[in-house]
Amino acid sequence: MRLILGYQIHAVVKQVVEKELKHLGIKYKYHNSLNIELLEEIPNALHQKLTHILGEYGIQLKETQRDQFIQKVKDTVTEIVYGDSYQTVNTSNLIAEKLNLSYGYIANTFSTHTLNTLENYIILQKIERAKSMILSDEYTLTEIAYKLNYSSVGHLSSQFKKITGLTSTTFLRIVKQKNLLLTSYND
Repeated sequence: MRLILGYQIHAVVKQVVEKELKHLGIKYKYHNSLNIELLEEIPNALHQKLTHILGEYGIQLKETQRDQFIQKVKDTVTEIVYGDSYQTVNTSNLIAEKLNLSYGYIANTFSTHTLNTLENYIILQKIERAKSMILSDEYTLTEIAYKLNYSSVGHLSSQFKKITGLTSTTFLRIVKQKNLLLTSYND
């Protein structure tokens, strides 16, 4: 038997953080899915312990304003790419609108501090979402292109091949063959 997981990353992170904060006895208040206010000062040793525990889950505390800004940009991209509603506005305009800053400023700050362009980061996130949508067998390539706000299936296919080195059909075939081999190996 094979399980295919679907999850909302923000909900998972929120549950993990809440569990660990309660376990450590730290009082907190959520402002949104990624912004938590500690309601009392905590000793440095407890802060380090919290940082270590969350790090084991791959969750990092963003200490500097620059780190917080970069994370906010990444979260905005994730929200747009993984959102359920189709966006008629292009992703760059939507990011600028959501962050209430010029796209040029956002993109320059992002690339200066991540050594990756924001455009490339957006494409990578879209291709990761496309891969999971392809594997779900719920969507046609046309529907995926539409949901990810591509101008055409050809544009999606071109970027998919550029990033993965495979066509979407080849990608799906390889994954299915790999899963078939794993299933027969485990039986």
